[in-house]
Amino acid sequence: MSPALELETNSETEDRQAGTLRRLTSAAAGSRIGVTEVIALIVLALAAVAALWPGLLTGVDPLTGNPADRLLPPSAEHVFGTDQLGRDVFSRTVHGSAQTLSASLAAVLIGVGVGVLLGLLSGYFTGAVDAIFMRTVDVLQAVPGLLLSMAVITALGFGTLNVAVAVGVAAVPSFARLTRAEVIRWRAAEFVRAARADGLSAAAVLARHILPQVKGPIGALLALEFGSAVLAVSALSFLGFGAPPPQPEWGLLVSEGRDFLAAAWWMTTFPGLVVAAVVLAANRLSHAVNSEKGFR
Repeated sequence: MSPALELETNSETEDRQAGTLRRLTSAAAGSRIGVTEVIALIVLALAAVAALWPGLLTGVDPLTGNPADRLLPPSAEHVFGTDQLGRDVFSRTVHGSAQTLSASLAAVLIGVGVGVLLGLLSGYFTGAVDAIFMRTVDVLQAVPGLLLSMAVITALGFGTLNVAVAVGVAAVPSFARLTRAEVIRWRAAEFVRAARADGLSAAAVLARHILPQVKGPIGALLALEFGSAVLAVSALSFLGFGAPPPQPEWGLLVSEGRDFLAAAWWMTTFPGLVVAAVVLAANRLSHAVNSEKGFR
């Protein structure tokens, strides 16, 4: 190969590599995923793995303890230490993920399902429909969320499923008000008025033209409400409204350790830090979705 041809070939290779680097740099800049978003995704991914496949993270039985190992501090063998019955706190925290996160997810699905439906109907139809639905939402919103959840649990009974329903009812007003505001914003748009003039039914207009426009704000609120649901479910479990002992649940683990706080701080600290990490991660992703620097 002649020196001129070799120089041309090397130049073409460098141009291709530079073009590939520019495309990768442009894609990374377009996604605008920062370090905090990556950490939040990792935290939520670990929480999901703990809830779905706890055996991947620990092989210790969360319900069986060794009295000889009671109240052991954190170590290589027991990362989160042990409780008053010699049970591994890390294993109980991992296995408690399923109870807390499933209840939180169910609560958010109830809140978004009922709230979005009320918001769509209330924002699209005026008059009596809007008045009835919004006054109902006002009544729910007038009561603090935790107090409303406790009232619902008192009516339904204790248990994780009832906790999920109670927290879901408390989340309805947030989704309903946001959806109504977005529907009112978009129902006067030209494409919506054109669809109505073409004879489309109200259900078709809402499903095809308005709902796709409001799914972005709803998605951001969904992430935020999931973090709030985790906190609410843990609080209700802490108060004794969730799964009964010895079933592990994050709030229950914190509650069990409060009597041993002076001698065994790890019983409450590590489950509490897990709750805080998941809530903060969900809030960070909500902020990322809802801001100009978030995901697109």
